[in-house]
Amino acid sequence: MIRLFVGLGNPGAEYEATRHNAGFWWIDALAAKLGTRLVPERGYQALVARVNRPGSEAGPFWLLEPMTFMNRSGYSVATLARFFKIEPQQILVVHDELDLLPGQAKLKFGGSAAGHNGLKDIHAQLGTLDFWRLRIGIGHPGVKAEVVNWVLKKPSPDHRDAIERCIERSLEASDLLLAGEMDRALQKIHAQPPRPKPRTHASPTVTPAAP
Repeated sequence: MIRLFVGLGNPGAEYEATRHNAGFWWIDALAAKLGTRLVPERGYQALVARVNRPGSEAGPFWLLEPMTFMNRSGYSVATLARFFKIEPQQILVVHDELDLLPGQAKLKFGGSAAGHNGLKDIHAQLGTLDFWRLRIGIGHPGVKAEVVNWVLKKPSPDHRDAIERCIERSLEASDLLLAGEMDRALQKIHAQPPRPKPRTHASPTVTPAAP
């Protein structure tokens, strides 16, 4: 069961629309779906929303966007998790992923940080890599030296559209994530989107030749 949803990104208007903020985009979309709003919480150095579940014995859950810049994301995550006694396996971190194409998303548990500075710091602060991640594909520039420039730039309109459609699809699994049905959530998130139907072309009208 997920009790803490974390989106990774960088604060400030200059970063708002950049690829590295895909995690923020997902959390913002989840907040809109739930009809809630994230507010600044100085103690966690983050934007936070607490969401109650009426009639549920599971208690509330939280949405979190660290405002510490990417390479210090772990402070916000660890501070809130420890205060509310949230175990690492009850945390889902949503982040941008270079190794997936725009429009793709993958859910996984544990594994390495794979060079992602936000994941590295969460690992350092929690002392474990045993938390859930939702990887939102942003594509790769093709050259390692261009990665920093790539993640801190805005995606093309086509790529942004693909990422937003991917976020919308993956949000359909949010109830499963909250219920702890992780296998079903994984299947739903990993399901391929339906391919657009090919356009049908009307048969040309044949005019009979004059006798």
